[in-house]
Amino acid sequence: MPQREISEDKLKYRAKLEKLLETYRNVLICEVDMVGSRQMQQVRQKLRGQAVLLMGKNTIIRKVIREYVDKNPKLAKLINFVYGNVGLVFTNADLADVRKTIVEIKVPAPARVGAVAPADCFVPAGPTGLDPGQTSFFQALNIATKIVKGTIEIINQVHLIRTGDKITPSAVSLLSKLDIKPFFFGVKVTNVYEDGAVYEAKVLDLNESDLLKSFMNGISKIAAISLGIGVPTAASMPHIVAGAFKKLVAISLATEITFKQAQSFKDYLANPGAFAASAPAGGAGDKKQEAKKEEEKKEKEESDQDMGFSLFD
Repeated sequence: MPQREISEDKLKYRAKLEKLLETYRNVLICEVDMVGSRQMQQVRQKLRGQAVLLMGKNTIIRKVIREYVDKNPKLAKLINFVYGNVGLVFTNADLADVRKTIVEIKVPAPARVGAVAPADCFVPAGPTGLDPGQTSFFQALNIATKIVKGTIEIINQVHLIRTGDKITPSAVSLLSKLDIKPFFFGVKVTNVYEDGAVYEAKVLDLNESDLLKSFMNGISKIAAISLGIGVPTAASMPHIVAGAFKKLVAISLATEITFKQAQSFKDYLANPGAFAASAPAGGAGDKKQEAKKEEEKKEKEESDQDMGFSLFD
């Protein structure tokens, strides 16, 4: 290809990237390892109208972003994440919805020797369709089998490959014999750039209850630290007040001094039976109601029986 045409392609790519940086404020950073061109085309079609997927050389992308930082300094944080086999998805739509659309497109793939397993792989129990002559192969892998109707049958489910382990040749051979494609490959969203902030994509999985739980956990820690060092804060004040009230009640119970809130505790200790008598016995009301219903039912049955005879019977 002539040098002039290469320069024109670079200029077009540069103009396209600058337009995307100007138009969109959010970017999903994606890993595209083991993803074919056909699968990438499916992702582009699914994202049409929501986002734009851009692929290219990392050196060119970083260079364009560095030059564009003068217009938008926030983009400087994005440069450090442009490495490896990555793609950039530009969008102004809901980030969680766009990410869901991207990761939904997956294709089954066989295990490969030496590759790192992206997920756990299980071999199900049941018939394999293999002849008894291959029993020694399963014995070498410590897989319990039995012969049923002339074929090998696996007795229990086998956890063959664990996430993060390197795939061995024996595991690949077994999966190949059983015609099992254990893994799914697709575009993986790793990080999110959102208007100047960069965070891991798993943050998009958090909902309101998760955020509230995390917030309350933080308040609990602040309260514990405040109580530990003796410095009152808004988080520790309810605990301080509650602790002071308990001490006042304890003093009131041990002395003749009393106050309105402590009087109920004193009355209870002075005459516990009075409080027990005022409370209805557990289940007593229910038993009375059941007995009343049984009595009404019995009377009704007797009445029905009387109506079944004439005066002359």
